[in-house]
Amino acid sequence: MIVYGKQIFFYILEKHNNLINHIYLAKEIDKKSFKNILKLGKKIVKLDSKKAQAMSRGGNHQGFLLDIKPINLSNLNEIKEFNFILVLVNITDMGNIGAIVRTAYALGVEAVIISGLKSLKLEAITRSSSGAIFDIPIVLYRETLSLINELKQSNFYLYGADMGGEDINKIEIVKSKKALFLGSEGEGLSNRVKSKMDKIVAIKMEREFESLNVSVSAGIFCDRMR
Repeated sequence: MIVYGKQIFFYILEKHNNLINHIYLAKEIDKKSFKNILKLGKKIVKLDSKKAQAMSRGGNHQGFLLDIKPINLSNLNEIKEFNFILVLVNITDMGNIGAIVRTAYALGVEAVIISGLKSLKLEAITRSSSGAIFDIPIVLYRETLSLINELKQSNFYLYGADMGGEDINKIEIVKSKKALFLGSEGEGLSNRVKSKMDKIVAIKMEREFESLNVSVSAGIFCDRMR
C-alpha cells in the first residue's frame, strides 16, 4: 500500500517503521533526517517528479512516499470488552472518516466501527487520520442493525447522535461499555436505528445553525463523553 505526504511519512518512520517495505524520496532532505532514515535499514528509492506523481496518483506527496504492509482491520469480538467505542453509520467520505479516527484516538476512544459500507479506501483514511489508523482498532461491519444487537448482547449502552436529542452537557454519561452512533451528514441516523438506541443526544448550539460537520461533531461528543 502506498501512502504519501511529509506528516504521515515521518509518523510511520517514528512509530510504525515495522510496517515499511520501501521508502521513496522525490526531494533532497537534510543530512540528519537522511541518516535517521538510513538507520532503519529499509530500501530507499529516489524518484523523479513524474514517477512520484504517478505513485501518489496526483496527490500532494511533498516528496515523501512509503510502500507499507496492508492494514489489518479488527473484528467485533476483539473489541467487545472495551469501554468506549465509536460507530460511524453510512459515512462514506474517507476524509471525514480519517479525521474522526484521528480525533477519536486522541480523545481516548478505544475502537471505531464503520458500519453500512462494503469496503474502505484505507490509503485515504490513513492520510486523513495522520496515521492514527495504526493506533486504534478499526472494524468494518456491514449490517448496522445486526451490529446493534451484538453490542446490546455485550451490555453496551448505546447513544445515538441526533439534533432532536437531549443536550449532551446535561446528562450523566455511563462510565463503562458505551457506544456512540454517528450518522452521515446528509441523512443522519435512520429512525429505525434511533429507535434502538438507549439515549439520543445532541449538541445544543448557542446560535441557530442547521448542523456541524460530522467530524467536528464527533470531536465534541467524544470529549464530552469521556
